[in-house]
Amino acid sequence: MAVHDNNTHLVLASGSPRRKDLLAGLKLRFKVVPSKIDESLMNGEQPVDHVRRLALEKASEVSALFPDTWTLGADTIVVIDGEILGKPADEDEARCMLSKLAGRTHEVYTGYALVHSGHPELRRIRSVVSQVYIRELSPTEIADYVKTGEPMDKAGAYAIQGIGSGIVQRIQGSYTNVVGLPLCEVAKDLQELGIYDFLQNGSKNA
Repeated sequence: MAVHDNNTHLVLASGSPRRKDLLAGLKLRFKVVPSKIDESLMNGEQPVDHVRRLALEKASEVSALFPDTWTLGADTIVVIDGEILGKPADEDEARCMLSKLAGRTHEVYTGYALVHSGHPELRRIRSVVSQVYIRELSPTEIADYVKTGEPMDKAGAYAIQGIGSGIVQRIQGSYTNVVGLPLCEVAKDLQELGIYDFLQNGSKNA
């Protein structure tokens, strides 16, 4: 059933608290409605294609409920040596992921899609990539970090904005992209679509 809400500028099709916090920083009125799509990787799918596909599927699913509002979907993955690392299924997988990342540079891809059921010709589907270097980690450090629970719902098993900031030695590219939503690019698209004005939104909430 379609939902009409004239007080909402945007619907965020994600249950990620990180994306919610990032989007809230733009001082934009939005509603959170998590999607329920299958996020499995397709055979032979490249990282950029994977995040773009999932972002579009998430946005499209939720957009059907809000035909009069723009919907934003996003997906983030970590890639090292061509291998896509999503969220760890358990602590063993989290430790394995961190062991692969320790002492090396990896890529973080976030794809996002802006969809409006009434304006399919205006939809935006983009992706951003950042490089992150994780310092060398001992097995004990990895085990102790996993025990905090922070890695368990994060792509690549770490959170750059949390305790994991202590293991990220350097980053090249968008920081917010690594967190889960490339805000500069998203804000630019929102502004071009007439959903957001960063000066007006900022001054209204100063």
